[in-house]
Formats: sequence, C-alpha cells, structure tokens
Amino acid sequence: MSFGDHLEELRRRVFLAVAVPLPLAIILFAFAGTIRAWLWAPAAYALGLQGLPATAQVLSPVETLGIDLKLSLIGAVVIAAPWVFWQAWLFISPGLYIHERRFVHLLLPLSGVLGLAGVALLYFVMLPVMLSALISFAQVPSTTVGMTQGDQSSPMLPILSADPAQARPGQMWILEGTHEVRLAVPGSDAERVDVLVLQTSRPGGLLQQFRLSEYINFVLLMVMCIAVAFQLPVVVLLLGWVGIVTPGFLAKNRRYALAIVAVISALIGPGDAFSMLLFLVPLYILYEFSILLLRIAPAKRVAAARLLGKETGREADE
Repeated sequence: MSFGDHLEELRRRVFLAVAVPLPLAIILFAFAGTIRAWLWAPAAYALGLQGLPATAQVLSPVETLGIDLKLSLIGAVVIAAPWVFWQAWLFISPGLYIHERRFVHLLLPLSGVLGLAGVALLYFVMLPVMLSALISFAQVPSTTVGMTQGDQSSPMLPILSADPAQARPGQMWILEGTHEVRLAVPGSDAERVDVLVLQTSRPGGLLQQFRLSEYINFVLLMVMCIAVAFQLPVVVLLLGWVGIVTPGFLAKNRRYALAIVAVISALIGPGDAFSMLLFLVPLYILYEFSILLLRIAPAKRVAAARLLGKETGREADE
C-alpha cells in the first residue's frame, strides 16, 4: 500500500472505531440511573453496617444530570473498547510477522481478563470493606449517658426487621440494624405508598453523608487505578520477552518487589494503612503469578506457537 492508501485506511478505521461509542452512550444514558445505583450500592452497604442512613447529597439541580452523562460516556468507552482495539488491530496486523502477532494474541486477552478481575475484586470485596473501615474511623462515641428502658406501655415506634409488606400513609417504624426512621406517605396514585427515610444521628456524633458526585468520582478513580495496577503480569511478560528480566531474577528480588508493590498500593489507595493492605495482597499475588507466567510462556515458545507443547532440552536450559 502507498502512503496515501495507509492514510485512507487509518481514516476508515478511526471512523469505524468512533461510530460505535457515540450511539452506545446515548443508549446507556437511559440506564444511567441503574449504573449510578449500582455504583452507590457498596456505600449503602457500608453505611448500613455502621447503623447510618444510606443516603447521599446532591447539592445542585444539574449534578445528577452531569453524573449520568459522565457515566454514560465512560460506560460507552468501556463497553466499546474491544471494538476499538479490534479496529486498531486490523490496521496494525498487516504490518506484523506471524510470530509477532502471536504475542498480541496472548497479551490482549490476558489484559482484558486481568482488568475485569481487578474491577470485580474491587467492587465485590475491596470497596465495601474499605468504605466500612473509613466510615468506622470517623465514628465518635456518643456524649449522652445511657438510659434505662422506660414503660413499655407508653406510645413508641415499632422496631421491624424489614419494611412492612403493606404500609398505610402516616405509618412510621424503625428499621432494625440500620436504625433508620421510616415514614409511609401517599404515592403518585391512590394505590401507591412511598417510604421516606428520616435523617437521624446520634447526639455528639458525626453525620456522615457522602456527596454523590464526589463519591462517584472516587469510585471511578479506584476502578481506573485497580484496572491499571492489575496489568502487572502483562508488564512483566513484556519485560521478560525483551530480555530485561528473567524468572530467576524476579524470584531472587522478591523483597524489593514487595517494597515497590507497597509503594504502588499506598499511591493508588485512599491513604490509610488498611486500604493499602487491601491493595498490597492481590498485587503481590499477581507478582508471583507473573513469575509463573513468564516460566510457562517465554518469548521463544510463544513465537514458535509451542505454548502448550513440550520444551526441548535446549529451550529448557535457556
């Protein structure tokens, strides 16, 4: 192909790559509320564990709209990433040798799996535990003196383990576990009843309530950091393939690797020691996995497409 043909092919691939995320963002905007609720779920869980109401603040009329637009665009980019990479691969692959393509065939799926594993670990394990620890640090003892129970015959709100299946407008109750005071109010139609959560706090304590936009930005930053940090095996494989590191060198310098991983964990975490430990453990496990992966998939075996085959004596010595 001539230089002009290369430019025309590049323009075509860029157009195809951009053509998918834009309409996808418009479609995702209809589900932005669901995505927002999905991201808020770990914070609601952590607040509930501490007996705090799982509510967030919105300080601007357009704040929620801005969050939904941001989530739609980011979600479209993430979902369309395989398509974008595929278009880039179609443009680059004709200029690569067959053995060079085999390296990409291994790295791209590995990178995607590691990124998804990191995000899943963050959402289902690390984020709820991290938020619970951070919220508990801000808890202060109540300044009121404990009281004895009064006469049970006096009027009081019922304490329920769950919301009643059928509530009447004006009915109030206390939700056990979260200590939320809930009020049933008339809904939009005659047969509908909505439940409101009344804001409560302990005397002398701190009222912990997150601003929604700041919390969403915090979660997105953590997702980006963990997705990048989980690319450690990919980086180690590349360094091993070009001859900078070897499995023996990596195994011999585990103590230095642990120190570097600890620094990375401190940089990507919120700043407390507990969160740093949460990042440190999986990253060091990935380092050990990188050593194993480099032994299984050295450059010569990948280039020769003998990844699952048997090594010769000469290859084993090398």
